[in-house]
This record gives sequence, C-alpha cells and structure tokens, in this order.
Amino acid sequence: MPELAKLPFPGAVDADGHILEPPDLWTRYLEPRYRERALRIRKDERGLEYLEIDGKPSKLVAHGMPAGLGAMDAIGGIQVEREKTGLAYVDNASLGAMDAAERLQRLDLEGLDRAFLYPTLGVLWECECEDLDLAQAYIRAYNRWIVDFCADSKGRLLPIAQLSLGIPEAAEEELRRAAKDGVRGVWVAPFVMTRKPLGHPDHHRVFAAAEELGLPLGIHPSFEPLWAAPGRFGRMTSRRFSFLLNVTAPDAVRHAFTSLFQLGIFDLFPDLRVVVLESGAGWIGYWLDRMDAVYESPIGRSVPLKEKPSFYFQRQCWISADPDETSVAPIVPVVGEDRFFWASDFPHPDHPPDYIVNLTRLIETLPESARARVLGRNVLHAYRIE
Repeated sequence: MPELAKLPFPGAVDADGHILEPPDLWTRYLEPRYRERALRIRKDERGLEYLEIDGKPSKLVAHGMPAGLGAMDAIGGIQVEREKTGLAYVDNASLGAMDAAERLQRLDLEGLDRAFLYPTLGVLWECECEDLDLAQAYIRAYNRWIVDFCADSKGRLLPIAQLSLGIPEAAEEELRRAAKDGVRGVWVAPFVMTRKPLGHPDHHRVFAAAEELGLPLGIHPSFEPLWAAPGRFGRMTSRRFSFLLNVTAPDAVRHAFTSLFQLGIFDLFPDLRVVVLESGAGWIGYWLDRMDAVYESPIGRSVPLKEKPSFYFQRQCWISADPDETSVAPIVPVVGEDRFFWASDFPHPDHPPDYIVNLTRLIETLPESARARVLGRNVLHAYRIE
C-alpha cells in the first residue's frame, strides 16, 4: 500500500470524490436495445485512447486523454502496483479510483469517514451525445452501476445519481427510480442540450420530485457543447487553451446556479436543497452581495422572489470548497459556517494530489466553531444523513 498523508481531524467526509467507470460498464448495464451503442474506450491508429460515444469517436475525450483521467496519484509520485491490462485508462488509475475495496482502504489511510461519489466519464460525454433518448439510457446504466459499486461499503461510499434534463419527463422518472435504488442525491451539468437554463419551467417537475424525495440537487461542472463554450475570443476549444478553459469552467456552474434565482425556483420549491460543486467557494461572498444589490435595484423587478438571494442561499444552498483555496477561510464566517464543506475531486489530475495536506491547513485556519462543520457535519446535514 502506498504511503498517504493522514488527516489529523476526525469526522471528515469527502463531498465530491470521483470514480473511474470500468470500461465495460455500459456494455454490461445498458438495456439490450442500446448495447451496441455503448460508451467505450478505444485506441486510435497511433495507439492513443479515446472515448467512443454512440459508435463515433469523441472530439473532446481523445488523443490519449483517457489515460490521464485518474492519474492524480501518479502526478504526486505515488505508485500503485497492480497487474497491467494494456489500457492506460485502467493501468494509470489511482488507488481506489476503480475498486470499492481499494477506495475504503484509501479512506482509512487518509483518515476519512465517508465519500460521496461522482463519475469521471459521466462529466465528459453528455455534451457530445445529441440523441437525448440514448443519453437517458447511458445515465440509467451508470446510476444502476454506482449503486452496486457502493452496496457493500456499509454507508461509507455514498452514490450520487446523474440526471440529464434534455428530456425532463425521463429525468424525473430516473430520479424516482434511482431514489428507490438508494442514491443519496442527484447532480446535473450546468448546460442542457435543449439550451434552456437550469431554472426553466420545463425542469420544475424534476425540482418537485427532488424536493418531495428529499434528495439534494447538485450542479457539477462538465465538458460543454461547442455552442456553450466561451466565444468571447473566438472558438477556444483546443488543448492549447486547456488552462483557460479549466480555470473558467466554474463560470458555467455560476450561470446555472444564478438562473435558479432569476426564475424564482426557491419560492416555488422552498424545501429544494441545492449544492454547488467543484467550482471553488471563495467567490460566493461576492456573488451573494452582487445578487442582493441587483435584486434591490430596479433590475430586481424581473426576479420573482419575495426575499433577497442571500436569504435563500442561507435556507437552501451549500457550496463545496477546494482544499487548496487559501482565500476561503475568511469567507466562511461571513456567509455562514453551516453552508460550506470540502471536496477532493480525487482522482482527477487537474487538482493537486496533496489534498489531505491542504485540507489540514484549511481546517487549521478556520474558526474552531466551523471546523467540524466544514469537515463533515455540514455535508451530512445537507444530504439528511445522520
């Protein structure tokens, strides 16, 4: 077993950990009528791995990208000895990225109690799947698999279901099915293939179902269609702009989140719980101040809410912070100690592998009254887990 940093504080819960889906997930879990169109990892003529979506090569998850999707440990110099498969997507996986027993071992080594689990390929493929029925099938397959993945963990690995709002009726149906299956929450991408904002009335049935079932709705960054990509400087979607695109990816989450206020969702669904994920947390103080200021200006007449946006954030919303955010500690007491939690983004290599060290430093900078809350108590409360 590799040596990993161990958190010196008890009660920690990773609010947004990821897994690498097995390459044969969709060939095993898709309904038979869709199986020939399963998501697959393939190799091109140069031997570089790419994702196949509906029988076609992905334009975004290509040129060897799958090989590094779970390589956080490797970047940190942590080597995991296991039998090689010849598929770098699998062979480069960090400890616990693909195996539930390994993930529990990792939690123990790092001193973590539990982890909420999100996909990896699942945040990449939807933007290139134009067949909305097929997208629903891909999601149903993943959601069934992640419940199975977490089943024997005694509540330490917590499955979060993916939803696609492209067909709202199907999204609601899948939400209800997944809830019966045992998922602890759901998440959506910040875009919808119909180009409707997250808060659009077409999606009310999904919000109503989440509210009724008591499942929080997360907004998580993802790859986006070309029509949603930043166009201010022309089309900047190639790999040479990956730094800019990765740093600015949370903008999409902020836009989707703000649409919930613009369209009055929080008065319509006063018990809906909303979680903002993997977008940093230091910005939320300014964002709430700005939304409140605009709400109280003449422009605010377009907002069908009875109270200021900050009121609803305090009542119904939570946000995850990156462990390496040095600027978030002063924001926590200002916005509210019960609104924040932390997330590792393990095993994705665009976040630093020393997240436990960074988390320790973050917790030590927080007021004593906020430490246990940010470490685990807040996220368990948000998801109604004792």
